[in-house]
Amino acid sequence: MAYFVVHALDGPESAEARAKNRPAHRDRLRDHDHPLTVRVGGPLLNDGGEMCGTLLIVEAESRSAVKRFVDGDPYVQAGVYGTLSIHPFAWGLTQLEAGHG
Repeated sequence: MAYFVVHALDGPESAEARAKNRPAHRDRLRDHDHPLTVRVGGPLLNDGGEMCGTLLIVEAESRSAVKRFVDGDPYVQAGVYGTLSIHPFAWGLTQLEAGHG
């Protein structure tokens, strides 16, 4: 298994779609049938403290497994994000221990 970072920034005028799809997005991160584990997740905030994107650190077999998972996310399906990237990630500091996440 490897770690990957998902970094997504909301597109313009997406606040309403974000609010509408947030419950389903949060549920899917916590309860899903994909063979990966979301280790860290939360919204990115702008300088005013408003949600403007998403950051996830996931543990998965491959980038393609992460892509499949992300493609099914309610925010992605509703067009909330203007940009989204998936990158391999190597823990440097404060690596999570098994059972924490």
